[in-house]
Order: sequence, then structure tokens, then C-alpha cells
Amino acid sequence: MANFRYQALDAGGRRVRGTLQADSARQARSRLREQGLVPTVLAPQGRTVAQLRRGGLSSGSLVLLTQQLSTLLNAGLPLERALTAVIEQTAASTPRQVLEGLRGDILQGQSFAHALEARPGVFSPLYRALIDAGEHSGRLGAVLARLADYLERRARARQKVVQALAYPAAVMLVAVLVVTGLMTWVVPQVVGVFVQSHQALPWLTRALMAVSANLREWGVAMLLALALSVLALQRALARPVWRRAVETRLLRLPVVGSLVLALNTARMASTLAILVSSGVPLLSALSTVRPLLGCLILREALSTVADAVREGQTLARALSERGCFPPVLVHLVGSGEASGTLATMLERAAEQQQQEVERRLGTFSALMEPLLILFMGGVVLVIVLAIMLPIIDMNQMVR
Repeated sequence: MANFRYQALDAGGRRVRGTLQADSARQARSRLREQGLVPTVLAPQGRTVAQLRRGGLSSGSLVLLTQQLSTLLNAGLPLERALTAVIEQTAASTPRQVLEGLRGDILQGQSFAHALEARPGVFSPLYRALIDAGEHSGRLGAVLARLADYLERRARARQKVVQALAYPAAVMLVAVLVVTGLMTWVVPQVVGVFVQSHQALPWLTRALMAVSANLREWGVAMLLALALSVLALQRALARPVWRRAVETRLLRLPVVGSLVLALNTARMASTLAILVSSGVPLLSALSTVRPLLGCLILREALSTVADAVREGQTLARALSERGCFPPVLVHLVGSGEASGTLATMLERAAEQQQQEVERRLGTFSALMEPLLILFMGGVVLVIVLAIMLPIIDMNQMVR
């Protein structure tokens, strides 16, 4: 049962507030009327829709919820009983509240897809589209099983990307912290000895002293300026003109551009595959996939692809005419359309693009590690030379 907050008027017209438990809002109103109360406000207790939009469910919770529902539905349980069983199995408060709200809507006669649409901050358009297709086709359990596999694969792919980028980011952070510590604490103490000797210092030592002094004096201001620059860049990238210009240059980079393209096309192909195999019409699938792409150029290209398909072109030809999608994807889609196995070929294209992502990530990591080491070594070498050159000059003067 779900908890409901209510405001009601009693027989004397006084306002009454409280909470009660019920399976649905309709049942809650009936219980209030049985008590002689006229409900004026009735809402589920707990998180509001706006709060759920900000919080939502974690990817792990969503995968587990979907797997449990698919298992129970494939075992022959009705949807309401399956939700009840999953609620009893769920201990976390947020997933439990979401499931209780879904069960309450279904008990009121709503469809599962309609209940999900009332929670756009929790369930993505892809999730809702697949559930709607599963209900219309009568294969909700099978669609949920396929959706759970898709979400799990996507979570694993995201984890691989994070793991591949974590090491270079950690090395860069340590390098910045070490260099900052050397420049703001070690260098001033060591170089101060040479300043007190009143000897002529080499230009490298003087430059290092100037950089160190600026960091100590203006370090906070530099950090503030960096933060403001990041905010300004985010504001600029929110404008389509600036974002399109940045992405155009980004896609032309040798390693990074191929990685960005492979990431977006892998997501597009895998999402299209699960939508098409679940019975979603191709045009609806394209409109569902488009917001999931992180690259504005590819989103706009996919929008023109959808327009071309609507006018009667094949998907492969429409993708080919855009010129920004990988040729392997275009050829596999064309083969799938010709043989009537579009969903299968899209899955193969998604696997191929995911392998390309992993290969590009490996290349990126292999390039970044020695470059970071060289950068760190170069900075330390400059600091050591700036400190050692005055010592060498002093030794020569003594001789």
C-alpha cells in the first residue's frame, strides 16, 4: 500500500489534514468519504514528481527492477501482482515509492506505459516507448527482458569508458598538485638562498621565481578565473552555433574525433536495434533515439535522416547521404533492409561500433600515459635546472 497525504472537510466544514494508506487514490477517496470527509487535496506521500525528476533511479536499480519484472511476467503473473512482489522485495525507499506509484496508477485502470509517462524524470523516452510497444504487442515480459539486457550492456559500456579515462585524469590531477606544491612551497625556499647571496641569477631561475611569485600571489584569482571560464564555456556550448562549431573541430581530431563518433553511433545503433526488434515503427524509433545522442551534429543529421525516411527513402541511403555516419553502419543497415533483418544488422553494427570504441579508448590511453609522463618529467626537469644552474655558477666562481 501507498501512503497518501490529504486535506478534507468534515461535516461541520472544518479543514482536516492527515495521512492514510491505500492501494490507489480512488481507494483513498472512498475511505475518506466513509469517514464522513470530503477530500479537497489528495497526493502520494513522499517524493513529488519534480523531486523524482532531479533524483530518479540509479542505473543499477533500474536494471534490477526491469529484470525482476520481466522474470515475474514471463512466469505468468499479472502486472499488478508482479509489481506487488517487486515492492515487497525492494528495501530502498526511492525505488519502492516509484513502484508503489506505478501500482496505484495501474489499479486505477491506467496502462503501464501511461503510468510511466507520468514520471518522465525516472523513466527515459526509450524505456517508455519500449513498454508501450510491449503492451501493444502482448509481449511485455519479453520486451522487459530485452530492455534489461540493453540497460546492463549500456551500463557496462559506460563503466569501460570511465575506467579508461580515470587513469589519465588521475595522473593529470597528481601532476598538477605536485607542480603546484613545488612552485608555491619548495621553489621559494630554495631560491631564496640565492637571492640573499646577491649573485646574478640565470634567466631560467628568474623566470621560475616570477612564476612562483605569481602563483602565490594570484593563485586564488587564477582558480576563480578558471572556474568562470568553465562556466562561460558551458554557457557558450548551450548555444547551437557555438556547440556546432566546437563539435566540428572536435570530430576532425585524429583520435578524439573517431572516439566521439564511435560512442554516439554505437549508442544509436544499439538503441535502434532494441526499438525495431520490439515492434516500434522506424520513424518513432528515430525520434526516440535522437535526444539520446550527445553530439549535436549527429542529432541534426539524424533529424534529416528521419525526414528522408518519412519521404520514402531507405534508412541506409538516408544515412549515406548525410556523410557523417561510419560506412560500416551504413552497409550493415542496407543489408538488413534488403534481407528483412534490420534489427539483427543494427545489433551487429552496435557491436562493431562498441569494439571500435574500446579500440579507440585503448589507443587514447596508450597515447596519454607517455605524454603525461613526458609532460611531468619536462616540468620537473625545468624546475631542477632552474635550481641547479645558480649552484653550478657559484661553484665556478669559487674555483
